[in-house]
Amino acid sequence: MPTLVLTLIGPDRAGLVEAVAAVVADHGGNWLESRMSRLAGQFAGILEVEVPEEQVGALKVALQGLGRRGLNVVAEGAGVGSSGKGDRTLSLEVVGQDRPGIVREISQALARRGVNVEELRTGRESAPMSGEALFRAWARLRLAGATDQEELRATLEAIAADLMVDLSLEES
Repeated sequence: MPTLVLTLIGPDRAGLVEAVAAVVADHGGNWLESRMSRLAGQFAGILEVEVPEEQVGALKVALQGLGRRGLNVVAEGAGVGSSGKGDRTLSLEVVGQDRPGIVREISQALARRGVNVEELRTGRESAPMSGEALFRAWARLRLAGATDQEELRATLEAIAADLMVDLSLEES
């Protein structure tokens, strides 16, 4: 069965997940994996579904119909994974006083070394003692077999020192 990846965005309100689930089920689809969240009053998500070959076109049309309910949906065929032999997975955590540029600085260093960010979660909260804005990030990284993990660690630690954030990089 073909696999589709759907991205969803629209004003948050009750019933959006059910609306998508109904359309997928009505076309014989199977909901595989998803990440969904409310951000700044918007509902946003990404979802992987399997659907019978003969239903792909009809499912895409039906999903576009959700636009009448304020939900924009983009459906794309799933790509083939690109994990190579010797690839490693690492977890990266960053915590520090919030300021512009934290994600940019770290993501630039990762991109320059060919490190793939497979998952990224970020947020801002009040620091326990001072109440100042505290930035938190967690990422799952995929390193190609040729990537020097210690050189990557040293680069990220230097960036963390410049940004004045705590950073943890561990095998997952």
